[in-house]
Amino acid sequence: MPAYRSELLNVLDARHYTHQITDAESLDLLASQNVVTGYVGFDPTAPSLHVGSLVQIMLLRRLQQTGHKPLVVMGGGTGKVGDPSGRDESRQLMTDEVIAANIASIRTVFERLLTFGDGPTDAVMINNDEWLSGLNYVDFLRDIGPHFTINRMLTFDSVKLRLDREQPLTFLEFNYMILQAYDFRELAERYGCRLQMGGSDQWGNIVNGIELTRRTGGPELYGFTTPLLTTADGGKMGKTANGAVWLNEDMLPGYDFWQYWRNVDDRDVGRFLRLFTDIPLDEIERLERLEGAEINDAKVALANAVTTLVRGEDAAAKAEETARETFAGGAGGDLPTLAVGEGMALPAALTAIGFTVSNKEAKRKIAEGAVRLDDEVQSDPGLVLTVEAGAQRRLSLGRKKHGIIVG
Repeated sequence: MPAYRSELLNVLDARHYTHQITDAESLDLLASQNVVTGYVGFDPTAPSLHVGSLVQIMLLRRLQQTGHKPLVVMGGGTGKVGDPSGRDESRQLMTDEVIAANIASIRTVFERLLTFGDGPTDAVMINNDEWLSGLNYVDFLRDIGPHFTINRMLTFDSVKLRLDREQPLTFLEFNYMILQAYDFRELAERYGCRLQMGGSDQWGNIVNGIELTRRTGGPELYGFTTPLLTTADGGKMGKTANGAVWLNEDMLPGYDFWQYWRNVDDRDVGRFLRLFTDIPLDEIERLERLEGAEINDAKVALANAVTTLVRGEDAAAKAEETARETFAGGAGGDLPTLAVGEGMALPAALTAIGFTVSNKEAKRKIAEGAVRLDDEVQSDPGLVLTVEAGAQRRLSLGRKKHGIIVG
């Protein structure tokens, strides 16, 4: 029997998004009887979000899929301050031009995952700069400041982390939690927003917004958080040895994005299928029961489903075909390509194509026997790669990194 009245909370529960809800019973009743407008905030600190933000994007997708209205709130205003949550050091401040360019770039991914428009459940992208930059500082301190105590703010994990490590936390960043609470109040007033969703590290900020709105005569608001998302080996979601797994195509090639999902730990497959795909739950249960070599079928299903959602069906098909050709001994068309001109030393080529971060690391990999050229192990760090005109060769590092070398 379903745990909730509303389809929204049942779906979120069944797909393992639920960590904390401020008032589950009241939110459940509201969502079962009305269209609920809910938001998630994103900081436009780069031209793309990465995989670590995807669970929050999927929350908005689930909200819309169950008949509610998602608001994508871009922190154009708070981005000028910087969120200290989960950070060990201060963010670099950005100009208005950089923030605007980042938001425009980030929007392209949201347009694949959400339906935007003017309808009652259509998504809307909002920049909180529209109300934050116009604030009068003295009025803001007088009207909003009395509702926050330094004592309580010092108990927040995001603040304690920095203070415990004796790392500077600027007054600018300290203000972030007040601005985010103010955002929730403004969104309730301007857009009828009743729900804020986010990761577990945002719980304190969400509760602040709910309390501020209540104290200043606004409607009852609700908060929903997801568990801290890590991989089975304890790693941070969306981070690899080679850097962030970006959602935008121009930040990370389609084949690399697909391979990230294809290579997840066996223990993560079922959880990731629930969180990051629209595959029906009964099919997910079948896939996660696969064992041995068959678990790779589930990983391919995961890679195809996520890549289709984020990059499009063509990108998923192309990446899968490249993988098939690569592991069959061919040279897939979506692999990274490096032109070596009249010749390039093997360590330099490994670094230039992105397989290693330095020539020193490349030489170590060569010594370990991890480097192959056209499937032949290479042990000479002094080897100079050359390719005849019109030909190509395949360079590999380990089992997962493959590239094409041309002249």
